Amino acid sequence: MKKVGIIRCQQTEDVCSGTTDFKVASQGKLAFEKTGPMEVIGFVSCGGCPGKRAVSRAKQMIERGADAIALTSCIAKGTPYGFPCPHYKDMKEAIIRAIGSTAEVIEYTH
Repeated sequence: MKKVGIIRCQQTEDVCSGTTDFKVASQGKLAFEKTGPMEVIGFVSCGGCPGKRAVSRAKQMIERGADAIALTSCIAKGTPYGFPCPHYKDMKEAIIRAIGSTAEVIEYTH
């Protein structure tokens, strides 16, 4: 089974347990339909605005065996608040630059 490291918004940690992220990854549903079921090997925050630790945490999860890095829907879509991260695009592009082709970046979770 492929492995994924998930990066979430630090602002939503206190109101979201991440259970839907784990569920859809393990079942290969929604954003994971393309990859199929994935084992979550890391579930960390971005480090706070403007995603200041997202790149280093993505690199660390790749070093520890992640085949993909997923940014949660709270970052990409603003779920459940309807307010996506204003730093999402820059954060995603910085992660892609840092990890190159060593792993896929999944743009949201559910």
